[in-house]
Amino acid sequence: MKHTISVLVENKFGVLSRISSLFSGRGFNIESLSVAETMDTTVSRMTIVTRGSDQIIEQVTKQLNKLVDVIKVNDLTEEKFIDREMVLVKVDTEQAVKRDEVLRIVEIFRCKVADVSSKAYTIEVTGDEGKIKAIVDMLKPIGIKEIVRTGRIAMTRGSKALKE
Repeated sequence: MKHTISVLVENKFGVLSRISSLFSGRGFNIESLSVAETMDTTVSRMTIVTRGSDQIIEQVTKQLNKLVDVIKVNDLTEEKFIDREMVLVKVDTEQAVKRDEVLRIVEIFRCKVADVSSKAYTIEVTGDEGKIKAIVDMLKPIGIKEIVRTGRIAMTRGSKALKE
């Protein structure tokens, strides 16, 4: 089962390395990892996406909580949460027909063209996993030249916040 784990950590060098080592040392793959400072510059928030049974993820979260620089760990999987990812997709647009089709898809998915050249458009898409998959599937037949993804970010719905 896919799990989305939110982790508050001290914003210090080496923390990311220790957390990724914890996963790799136990044979777990991190499917997606996003890290950035919070409003407090001494604290960063990580969103980690991984797969495993509930028991295995429970053990991982317990091990995460034991790390000195970890402030709080929350497995969002069992809660109501929102998630987003940003993707840049470079699409072949050498033919005018392709340019028109790409612009129609951009309009339908409410994304935007971030860069234009005579041979390619770069599309910026923000959304959940379903939206990202859908637009990528629509753009594949046109000709995707390159794709880059940020990884998932997530937080619980409503007023509940992940705090120290």
